[in-house]
Amino acid sequence: MDGGAIKLGEIERHFWLTRSVARTLGVSLTRAMAEGRLTPAAYGEMISRCRAAGCDRLCEAWLARQTGAAKVAPGFCAHADLLNGLRETQ
Repeated sequence: MDGGAIKLGEIERHFWLTRSVARTLGVSLTRAMAEGRLTPAAYGEMISRCRAAGCDRLCEAWLARQTGAAKVAPGFCAHADLLNGLRETQ
């Protein structure tokens, strides 16, 4: 028995998925943190949400189809609203 625990994905994989979606949107998460628009804690929470969301295969397929800059994050993305907001302010 696992007590209903959620199985999380590998942290490195979700770190890179998160950064890749951001990069496809033209968002630099490093720059957003340096400018105070994203806290390190919020960044860590993004990775955790990605790990728990269970959409990694959809994300990989979405990333594979991108041939240029995307206008918006995919709707299934656990932090689409945050990434879209960062895109608007960057």
